[in-house]
Formats: sequence, structure tokens, C-alpha cells
Amino acid sequence: MGLTGKLIAAIEFKAGGDVFHELFRHKPHHLSNVTPEKVQGCDLHEGQFGHVGTIITWRYTHDGKEKKAKQVIQAINEEQKLMEFKMLEGDLMELYKAFLITIHVETKNGIDLVTWTLEYEMLNEDVEHPLSLLSFFIDMTKDIETHHVEK
Repeated sequence: MGLTGKLIAAIEFKAGGDVFHELFRHKPHHLSNVTPEKVQGCDLHEGQFGHVGTIITWRYTHDGKEKKAKQVIQAINEEQKLMEFKMLEGDLMELYKAFLITIHVETKNGIDLVTWTLEYEMLNEDVEHPLSLLSFFIDMTKDIETHHVEK
């Protein structure tokens, strides 16, 4: 069995792809207001929100447990509305040797799609693929959409 994996989900986003990208790029600390049951905070450690090299720590609840994730923004492509977050420390790093989360917003046939890509290397064969985390991101995307559509 291979220890590396890649999971991808593309979700239709009715509130506008620019809204989603701007939230993650420049205002990730606002996510705790948008989806408080999932994200409790996003703290800036080094750098500035929206810039490559910035280090942030997320406080979130996943599978009923409070967790943390320290990440560096590894890449931003404004034209493609793409951001890459490389995991540095936190709960996920107890199970995975490497973990990269890419968020990409694209428009196809007038429909905005938010695509989450999880690329990872498991520490051993007993570690499960992060399907519940992908589901968490899908649900969070829907929460963000509901928050912005209702305004």
C-alpha cells in the first residue's frame, strides 16, 4: 500500500468565487465568525495575511475534537484564485509526514467552483486517508456560502 495520497473535491459556490478567495487570502481570521462551530480562530504568527511565507495557526473543531494546525502560505496565484497551505505543526502532523492543502476557485460555464486538494504522506500504513477532513472542508465551504448568500 502506498503512503502518499491526494484527495480532491470541487463544490459549487453560489456566493461568488471572489468572496471565497478574498476571505481565505486577506481575512482568514473572520472564519471564526462565519463558521464558529468549525473554526474557532486563525492567529497570525509571522508575516501578513494574504502573503506567501506568512505563518498562521488555526484553532478548529474536527470530528468533535478541538485541534490546531500551524501552516505556512506556500503559494498564492491571484489570477487563478489559488492558495497553498503547507502544514508545519499540529494534530495532523501526528499522522502525516507531509500535508499540503490547496484551495482553488474557478468559474466554469458561469458557475463558481471551490476546489480543495489535499496532498499528504502518511507516517505508516495504519493511518487513514483524511476523508473526514475533506468532508470538513466541504461543509465549511457550504457554511461560508450560506453566510454570504443570506446577507
